[in-house]
Amino acid sequence: MNFLEIINRRESIRSYDPTKQIPEDVLLYILEAGRLAPSAANFQPWQFVVVSSPEKLAAVRSTYPRAWFAEAPQVLIVTGNKEKAWKRADGYNSIETDLTIAMDHLILAAESQGLGTCWIANFDYPALRSVLQLTENEVIFAMTPLGYPKTGFVKKSHKLRKPIDDVVKFI
Repeated sequence: MNFLEIINRRESIRSYDPTKQIPEDVLLYILEAGRLAPSAANFQPWQFVVVSSPEKLAAVRSTYPRAWFAEAPQVLIVTGNKEKAWKRADGYNSIETDLTIAMDHLILAAESQGLGTCWIANFDYPALRSVLQLTENEVIFAMTPLGYPKTGFVKKSHKLRKPIDDVVKFI
């Protein structure tokens, strides 16, 4: 599958097979894609938290209580340290940009391996911070369930996107 096919196939999955575990080599492939993501000044201010233990999964799931979210066998959380991110002279901190790029690499790599993801940013932030025991400078960017879609799940046949002429300007 070429890169544009992977991008076109990727969609938010809300139907996971809780019985099908992710092989370690597949998980490491996905994490390697995140590790290789570019970041401002190559500071790589991220950490990827893979939640697999039943106790931690229950705690993480409680911060986003949706039935479909509880089906995924693992959850991947992208965090970063604001103090370790590049800062521009005017005060801009690249943390969100860096973590966005890493998250995108992770979910596209998951798609290439047949796994489903769903980018989640609407969770109980203080509760998840507590579960992860983050320091003051660490932020949670987003999380995604990680797992194989349930048997019979059918992806959409096409994405609704604006025409290229609406989003590209040649000057």
